[in-house]
Amino acid sequence: MANKAALRWELAGVAVIFLAGSALHSAFDWTGHWRPIAWFAAVNESVWEHFKLAFWPGVLYAMLEYLALRRSVNNFWVGKCLGLFSMPVAVAVLFYGYTAVLGHHHVALDILIFLLAVGIGQWVSYRILAAADTGTTVRRGAVIGLAVMAAAFALFSYWPPRASLFEDSRTHQYGIPAEH
Repeated sequence: MANKAALRWELAGVAVIFLAGSALHSAFDWTGHWRPIAWFAAVNESVWEHFKLAFWPGVLYAMLEYLALRRSVNNFWVGKCLGLFSMPVAVAVLFYGYTAVLGHHHVALDILIFLLAVGIGQWVSYRILAAADTGTTVRRGAVIGLAVMAAAFALFSYWPPRASLFEDSRTHQYGIPAEH
């Protein structure tokens, strides 16, 4: 029953990714603004920085999950790539959607959106893991997609584009705060 095992892993992943991502929200502050952790942890309150909170824990969880499921599911890295890509998309759509309606954000809704986005990503991943084999070309594309996302999440904290997605909502700065 590969699908049941995959479903259990994906559901457990929601909790693991949510909790690890929540811890990463404050890790930059906890480490005294240690610059190398900016690859993984949010360095400001921009929407972009919050995307990393699902991505990196999701990648680490996927590595563990791979050890357990690699022989029993199809499309593992395709599922992980599209699942991890759908998490920031869900965060962006839900966050910008509700703040456009309300005119401001609420921390409780932001946390709920993060949890929901992780759940959506894990559901997308599960659906792809349970689907028919996508083929070698798609699998290779997924690995490249994961590498591109990892590079973007690692680099854009240090050298962010000057776009609203990357702007700290409190300080209106971009990337790692200048005083750090």
